[in-house]
Amino acid sequence: MSYVVDTISNRIVMIISFVLLLVLLILGWKIVDWIWFRPKKLEKLLRRQGFTGNSYRILHGDLKESAAMRKEAMSKPMNFSNHIAPRVIPSVYHTIQIYGKNSFMWLGPMPRVHIMDPEQIKTVFSFINDFQKPTMNPLTRLLVQGIANLEGEKWAKHRKIINPAFHLEKLKDMVPAFYHSCNEMVSKWESMVSREGSCELDVMPCLKNMASDVISRTAFGSSYEKGKKIFKLQTELGNLVIQASLGIYIPGWSFLPTKSNRKMKEISKEITTLILGIMNEREKSMNAGEAIQTDLLSILMESNMNEIKQHGNNKDIGMSIEEVIEECKLFYIAGQETTATLLVWTMVLLSSYSEWQERARAEVFEIFGNKKPNYDGLNRLKVVTMIFNEVLRLYPPVSIFGRIVRKETKLGNLTLPKGVMLGLPIVLIQRDPELWGEDAHEFNPERFSEGVSKATKNPCAFIPFGWGPRICIGLNFTMIEAKMTLSMILQRFSFELSPSYTHSPSASLTTQPQHGAHIILHKL
Repeated sequence: MSYVVDTISNRIVMIISFVLLLVLLILGWKIVDWIWFRPKKLEKLLRRQGFTGNSYRILHGDLKESAAMRKEAMSKPMNFSNHIAPRVIPSVYHTIQIYGKNSFMWLGPMPRVHIMDPEQIKTVFSFINDFQKPTMNPLTRLLVQGIANLEGEKWAKHRKIINPAFHLEKLKDMVPAFYHSCNEMVSKWESMVSREGSCELDVMPCLKNMASDVISRTAFGSSYEKGKKIFKLQTELGNLVIQASLGIYIPGWSFLPTKSNRKMKEISKEITTLILGIMNEREKSMNAGEAIQTDLLSILMESNMNEIKQHGNNKDIGMSIEEVIEECKLFYIAGQETTATLLVWTMVLLSSYSEWQERARAEVFEIFGNKKPNYDGLNRLKVVTMIFNEVLRLYPPVSIFGRIVRKETKLGNLTLPKGVMLGLPIVLIQRDPELWGEDAHEFNPERFSEGVSKATKNPCAFIPFGWGPRICIGLNFTMIEAKMTLSMILQRFSFELSPSYTHSPSASLTTQPQHGAHIILHKL
């Protein structure tokens, strides 16, 4: 009996050992395939189609060199020039300079192909199911998710529900909130101007605070003070996420209870709790039959409730509470960063090109005089619109867009294998002399005098907010806010670059001046 038991036990041990060995072999093969065989296969396929780049180096690819180039670029400012790609995307610029437009580089074991042809870009932005956004790592998801990173039916559902919040009629109702926040900022600036009629300040934190104030008012309305607290926490979380993302991403690292990871999760939880509290207040007032407020959160909640009522309480209809919260967090990040960045670079460039500052001021006074800017007048600002377009061309909020190929896909005459990433270097495309002429690096808003279609050989060469079905939903919101702010600044001040200004564009959440934007204001 003992012999039989021992025999059975030995066989069980052997079976378990065999299964474990098989699992280890399969796991080992997958790891080896991921870090070596698959990248080499993708490299071979890309080279066969005319792409060139560095040979794959196991695991890190081009990441070490890219990090070194970024560190070197950030270590010193540049001479004042609009040719910012070598500083903002140094490794991409370096790769394209060596290997040409049809090049690739390695993000670890994943190749990223550079796409710079406008017709191919149009295809990438049009076929959103074939060319999707890369999956975010867990750290980035702590900061922001929402519609900007959704795909397929879920993206379509969210876009449909969110759209009403950004209709022009709704944005028109938000203009008083834009004015209130802008007026607070320029009034502070006026109080800072000395008896001599001038003062120097870094306008970047001022414009960021103003833009966050606008988001707090327009997103949360009567809960404005809570909105400000949410923004402060978002900023703190953003800094921690960026810091954590600078190194090589290691799967599973975000789950380790490090001091930084714990802090990020605590802040994320606090933000969620604050937004949930505001939502509960709104839901109570809606259920009590009170009038719907005109802020983004109320409009979003109303639209979501209408969607659910129309299609029943199916769990696949409408957005969950967690999804609404993520959209609110996205309002903050996208709305504040994009508008503030646009205004900072506009002030820097108008400080350097005084003739365009004078033309913009003349137009503002012609339409508004010294009166409060209004919605209809903002839409008639042609010169200001030309200036903003040129600023967005030279200093786009995002320097490079990324897309992932989920299955083998045709792109023009190319066949892109599964697992390849696409890189659309906007900061280079929007400066390409073949598309914009010999003055592509010069600040010349006149090129937009007849609109975007006449400014370049191909409209898809101007894509600061993306293109196609996924074009930024907050585009009109940003442009109205920016026009209001610049109009009010031009009505009260002229401005020039301070001698202490150092030209240092850098890629953070958006393209920003690394050392601020020091401007001298002169009261009119």
